[in-house]
Amino acid sequence: MTELAVWRPSRSRLTEAFLAALAPVAAGMLALGALAAWTASGAAGSPARIEVTSGRVFLPYGGSEESAAFFRISNSGGAEDELTGVTSTAVDRAMLGSNTTTPGNAGYMRPVDSATIPAGGTLAMSPRGLDVMVTVRGKWRAGDLVPFVLHFRHSGRIKTLAVVVRPGTG
Repeated sequence: MTELAVWRPSRSRLTEAFLAALAPVAAGMLALGALAAWTASGAAGSPARIEVTSGRVFLPYGGSEESAAFFRISNSGGAEDELTGVTSTAVDRAMLGSNTTTPGNAGYMRPVDSATIPAGGTLAMSPRGLDVMVTVRGKWRAGDLVPFVLHFRHSGRIKTLAVVVRPGTG
């Protein structure tokens, strides 16, 4: 009858195994710590928290009924949201548009379906970027307040006001 040899790890093999296991364990602990800090800060899993400020709309000029409105949209929540549309009882038509310039410096507007407001971020509309193209109903004067409703995919409808300003002043 032969005797079976019992395998016993050497000190060097135990050290190698420990060092090989140390890297993934340390990475896992680091990730867990980061997730704990994110959760403790209140951002983890929180929904979008949208705030609309700085509403302004350009006063139409030259007999035109076309104008543009601009808003600053902030999201203090932990999830992104999307602006999907804008409506107003004071305009005949409102649509999201993006103003761009061709390589020959010709400007044009193209409609867009939605705009993302990142978690913890801000979307600032401007005449050179995203805006709300409107067809004005009635006569407006500088200083008038125009009601708007901004529609968001997750946050629903948010009512706000935009002040009528002359282009270049606001």
